[in-house]
Amino acid sequence: MTDVLKKIPSYLYILECSVCKRQYSPNNPWTTCIKCGKSLLARYDIEEAKNMVSKSLLLGRPWNVWRFAELMPVQDHRYRFTLGEGGTPLLHLKRVGGRQGLMNLFLKDEGQNPTGTFKSRGLGVAVSRAVELGITDFVIPTAGNAGAALAAYCARTGAIAHVYMPRDAPDLIKNSVKLFGGNLVLVHGLISDAGNVAEVEGKLRGWFNVSTLKEPYRVEGKKTMGLELAEQLNWTLPDVIVYPTGGGTGIIGMWKAFEELTKMGFIEDALPRMVSVQAEGCAPIVRAFKEGKKESEYWENARTIAPGLRVPKAFADYLILDVIRKSGGTAVSVSDASILSAMRDLVRLEGILQSPEGAAPLAAVKQLIDEGFIDNDERVVMFGTGSGYTTPESWFMEKDDEVQNDGW
Repeated sequence: MTDVLKKIPSYLYILECSVCKRQYSPNNPWTTCIKCGKSLLARYDIEEAKNMVSKSLLLGRPWNVWRFAELMPVQDHRYRFTLGEGGTPLLHLKRVGGRQGLMNLFLKDEGQNPTGTFKSRGLGVAVSRAVELGITDFVIPTAGNAGAALAAYCARTGAIAHVYMPRDAPDLIKNSVKLFGGNLVLVHGLISDAGNVAEVEGKLRGWFNVSTLKEPYRVEGKKTMGLELAEQLNWTLPDVIVYPTGGGTGIIGMWKAFEELTKMGFIEDALPRMVSVQAEGCAPIVRAFKEGKKESEYWENARTIAPGLRVPKAFADYLILDVIRKSGGTAVSVSDASILSAMRDLVRLEGILQSPEGAAPLAAVKQLIDEGFIDNDERVVMFGTGSGYTTPESWFMEKDDEVQNDGW
């Protein structure tokens, strides 16, 4: 941690339920609202931050998740742990975009984070804040990448990670958890099944559960994607953001960042239209959006080559759907074949190796252009959420391959 960040206070002042608005002291390790069971969100003293922070003040700070520490939850600088996450490049895709008639198509490459995916941001912040509050043992259900990130940041902080993962998760990710020193338990079925086991074991053993949006700080880590994007675009925002959605922490976090930056006067643009991308074989958010529902229904027999998109029901689906609708966005599903095609376009035309989840937004962009949702002159930012190096098995699949692993 550099000297400049040691002097920066956090303006965190309360945790608030996303539904019933009940408030909680941030000085205790809360998970979800004890009244209604919904997600808690961190709230900051925006007026104080507005008086103390300027755009020029950020210039000398390191490009990690603590760059905007005033709007981050860790209060004691000694607990602002980092492995160098954040500061990922915003890449102009001239060749891929040109093929689609889009001159302003960009990819924010989250695969360049320390553990190879955007999960480094959320778990880095969640673990840092929980360790600051005295937590030493963590439990998480995961499709893979979040478990690897939790294990890495537990290694960094001296905490213990208990990771529950579907048996058919990628071998490289399972081995990563073990290498980082995490306690890995493999579960038959999907992430929802892993979540059931993790919750029971966590409560029995007193472990702190960092499941997606079942604690308030992973979303703060993901929020930094929005903070960074605004600064990288010189405090403007794109017309459209296209985001692969499993648990949905990122889309919620970015919208939170844009709202906070607007209140601080850092951005004046209209907020982007947010597009949620899911796989055709597991698209509960897409179905709920199209049916006008506030929450999704459990997706039976979830199936896709993208492990991170195989989430039959997101815990905070109501927040994801709210962001999509507030922004004037949409939700689309893409086929596994189109995801594989997008992966190959990115690597052969742009030299960017993305996981299936990270390539799904490009498959969606092609569809959105055909549907007239995106105009040729608009600035579109896709989020490539993970490096293709985390899923080497996907590069040997053909478009008509059937996945044979348990649960797929």
